[in-house]
Amino acid sequence: MSRTIIVSNRLPVKITEEGNGYALHPSEGGLATGLASIHAQGENSWIGWPGISLEDERQRDYFASILKEKRLVPLFLDEEEIKGFYEGFSNEVLWPIFHYIPSYANYDLANWETYVRVNEKFCDIVLQHAGPHDTIWIQDYQLLLLPGLLRNALPDAAIGFFQHIPFPSQELFRLIPWRKELLYGMLGADLLGFHTFDDVRHFISSATRLTTTSNNSNRLEVDGRTIFAEPYPMGIDSKRFSALSAEEAVVKRVAELKSTFAGQKIVLSIDRLDYSKGILQRLAAFELFLLENPAYHKKVTLYMVVVPSRDTVPQYRELKDRIDRLVGHINAQYGAYDWHPVAYFYHGYPVTEISALYNVADVCLVTPMRDGMNLVSKEYVASRNDETGVLILSEMAGAAKELIDALIVNPNDIHDIRDALLNAFNMPAAEMKKRMKAMREIVFKFNVQHWATLFMNRLEEIKNVQSTTKARLVGASIEEHIITQYQQASSRLLLLDYDGTLVGFQDDIDKASPDDELYHLLDTLESDMNNHLVIISGRKHDTLEKWFCGRPYSLIAEHGVWTKEPEAQWRLKSGLSSVWKTDVGALMESYADRTPGAFVEEKSFSLAWHYRKVQRDLGPLRAHELIESLRNYATAYGLQLLDGDKVVEIRSAEVNKGRATLDILHENRYDFILSIGDDRTDEDTFQALPPEAYTIKVGTEVSAARFYLKQQQDVRTLLQKLAALSPLVNQ
Repeated sequence: MSRTIIVSNRLPVKITEEGNGYALHPSEGGLATGLASIHAQGENSWIGWPGISLEDERQRDYFASILKEKRLVPLFLDEEEIKGFYEGFSNEVLWPIFHYIPSYANYDLANWETYVRVNEKFCDIVLQHAGPHDTIWIQDYQLLLLPGLLRNALPDAAIGFFQHIPFPSQELFRLIPWRKELLYGMLGADLLGFHTFDDVRHFISSATRLTTTSNNSNRLEVDGRTIFAEPYPMGIDSKRFSALSAEEAVVKRVAELKSTFAGQKIVLSIDRLDYSKGILQRLAAFELFLLENPAYHKKVTLYMVVVPSRDTVPQYRELKDRIDRLVGHINAQYGAYDWHPVAYFYHGYPVTEISALYNVADVCLVTPMRDGMNLVSKEYVASRNDETGVLILSEMAGAAKELIDALIVNPNDIHDIRDALLNAFNMPAAEMKKRMKAMREIVFKFNVQHWATLFMNRLEEIKNVQSTTKARLVGASIEEHIITQYQQASSRLLLLDYDGTLVGFQDDIDKASPDDELYHLLDTLESDMNNHLVIISGRKHDTLEKWFCGRPYSLIAEHGVWTKEPEAQWRLKSGLSSVWKTDVGALMESYADRTPGAFVEEKSFSLAWHYRKVQRDLGPLRAHELIESLRNYATAYGLQLLDGDKVVEIRSAEVNKGRATLDILHENRYDFILSIGDDRTDEDTFQALPPEAYTIKVGTEVSAARFYLKQQQDVRTLLQKLAALSPLVNQ
């Protein structure tokens, strides 16, 4: 029976020192809660670091045996590994870069080497526990290399990866010296999950610019493998927080807090100590509010909880000092003997205390500078069973994409936060209730169990898609079948596209001329009297004439405008008009003039706007604009628009490769048909052929073709095997 193996930097439990010994405690946090439902199923297991360095093998064995009963597998790290892997590379490179603070990054080679080594240790322990049919779900930025390492060892495994922090724009990501290694590690997964579509977009931009990965929307092709990058906003255990609000201990604590802060509005702020949380800017905004609104003095308190984190790191220690000074300044400047504007607490709290704070707070102020999701905002909403309270939320938090009924602010704009506070304090009860009700519906529907189930179901779907795709790949068995049918046939039609099929693409379209190997290959195929070889291309007829003059092949140029049989003259399809070319050509030239690298190619009855040399992303953008501009011309003149591979072509609607193919089929009968092409224009050919024909798309399995090949070189290999059966070769 297949299992799911969860892999994360930390286990959902931690080993802590207590007195002269050690104890085991459950971990609090969204990840432990979110994956608990998956871990609880069947014989699923969880692999991770237990939070402490144990040098004594007996202690390691003792805790390993205890954890085994809970289906938890500890990976023990020594102090050097923790320092280099977690404190070093993960938090001195990935954390600041991914949170858009590159000035804090420390590119230490030794830390990178430790990061690699620890990811390899994770790989080794996963391989000890994973079966060939198990699903592996890897969590977060500490293990970016692990999917790729596991893919090398388990090529057919179902591997998911989820990134719990933001993914930066490619301009920032490329600052990391080991960027390609990280990307190829991530691309080992079948499904890459992120909190927001922006993170997906940034990842795809980095992957396509910095590696050889190709993509179509959120579908990426890596070494012939189809993977997906998709947004899955993480939820919380909303029912738990709702239920906590009604617990006796929480209700009692709420009453105590209301008594302590009687007559005041409570603004709640809860964060881990981190420079990405916007704590200093939040304090500055609150100070501005107090400065400009003296009527609120003694009527409002900012209840600020900062949970200690990495306060031995210089940047964090400095941040703590600045927070302390700023809180002291605000309380000294605006406070009184019976009122402190900021109630500041630098320690963690149990969940019951947090729940009480959520219930007593009139406003929850969540303003990170950058955050993958931010679950505090969702926990606050889930706790407000009476549908009161106002959430002020940073637009830079992933949660802002879902909780659109919050007061959304720019965390860098202290005036914006000030205005939001004033708005919150004066919000009518009906509006407050309407906003909170809408947000609660979101939080309860898209809870953490929904998130985990959705991701796992999608991973299973993708593996099924990959399985189906693999069945259509021209591998050994399909290739053998094609060759067998080829040998048995007495009348064969070989329909071959040119660019991207017989030859690879060139930045200069005039440099893609046939090489000697291709001439020999085609000549050998045509020498078989049972073969009818047709090159069917979008190229100009005079280009094909120059390249294949005197060769015994049938030629179809410009998608069917021109045709030529061996030892005959070129024939032009009748009834075509080119009166439209003047107006359309001028428009296309205007787009080429403002797009460096683009140019217009004129054919007999079509025009092609090429952008193979144009800067990445600019080309598709201009192509999309051009297509929209050409639609009216297409309607007015009865033309067809083609959005091809780095080319936009407009031509007479009466012409396409499919119609040219039908003309061939009308004149002859064949008991074997092979058609290979890589472009959208070849889809017309595939659709025109009978269902038993061997139609093959190059480069992608998304096609009307029955089969596909991964790359252009594979076409040569297949054709060479067919050519080897030619009587000329076997004489």
